[in-house]
Amino acid sequence: MPADIVVAGHIALDILPDMSMLRPDQVIGAGKVFEIGTISYSTGGAVSNTGLALHRLGVKVDLLAAVGDDWVGQAIINYVKGFGAGLADSIQVVPGAASPYTVVIEPQNHDRTLLTNTGVYNDYDLDNIDLEVVAAAKLFHLGYPTLLPRLYADGGAGFLALLRAVKDRGVITSIDMSLPPPGSASDRADWRLILRRCLPYVDIFVPSIEEIMMMLRRRDLERWGGELFDRLTAAYLEDLGDELLALGVGVAGFKLGERGLYLRAAPDENRLAFIRAIGGSPGDWAGASAWQSAFEVRVAGTTGAGDAAYAGLLAAMIRGYGLLECARRACAVAACNIEAADATSGVRGWDETEARLAAGWALL
Repeated sequence: MPADIVVAGHIALDILPDMSMLRPDQVIGAGKVFEIGTISYSTGGAVSNTGLALHRLGVKVDLLAAVGDDWVGQAIINYVKGFGAGLADSIQVVPGAASPYTVVIEPQNHDRTLLTNTGVYNDYDLDNIDLEVVAAAKLFHLGYPTLLPRLYADGGAGFLALLRAVKDRGVITSIDMSLPPPGSASDRADWRLILRRCLPYVDIFVPSIEEIMMMLRRRDLERWGGELFDRLTAAYLEDLGDELLALGVGVAGFKLGERGLYLRAAPDENRLAFIRAIGGSPGDWAGASAWQSAFEVRVAGTTGAGDAAYAGLLAAMIRGYGLLECARRACAVAACNIEAADATSGVRGWDETEARLAAGWALL
């Protein structure tokens, strides 16, 4: 059976030491030794986090990723296999390449810091995408072009070539981002130019607010600093959403952490024709917007929350839900995700998530 959604792009081994007993200042205590808890690991990156969340939500997925032929790559494959037969079948093993990994630093009462090595993804591009698999799916979701040098180099030429190849096969496109490492080539890239070239070929684009502000509103991001989420207003999000729609995307939005999710759709029904292909009504979506608050939960860890939100959004979209209901389910899946320390085990099945919403789930 062909997949409903193909998830391609970045995957990594996430190494998660339990640092919940440490204050943030202790993490950088040079020359000192601190006792921490046990270590766990899971797979991370969009292919794992969004792909496995979609699988848990009952969506048939294919995972197009790449690993090296080292023990890290084997650990990634074995971990993915544990979620279901065939899920790891499309993961490429590249001889002689190093597999990507991330160390997750998350002390008590503080958002996580990621120490990452891209490995095999330094050479990842259109040649790593099985277009026959893509052509059989309804939707193609690409994660983290910000970590894929061959895509963002030369003004996004590789990114553009990949998107054109997917659209030529009549498949809906969805893109997620990650923050580039500070000072890296990705951080210095002209993302405004890249988005101007590529977004006309992107149907759904919902990065985090920090990611899109890094690309389009860096001065505001730097000026607001730790006050970012206090400074955000509906008018600001509407203006930023309109900027993305003007660049050509069909459905734009921003993941807002504890402040929820914002979605905004293009006003032109013709630009939203892809909604009809997944059972929705372009007329219901055209010009619609929503700022959905986050749901109240006990937080165990925030790793993968944004990817889980994206999975909830896409799972609702391919079931034909409207914009507001899609936003609610995106926030619901993200809330379930952060009830577990790793990036995937907190996500529940679709029916269980729906039952939790129907029971009257409190908002923050």
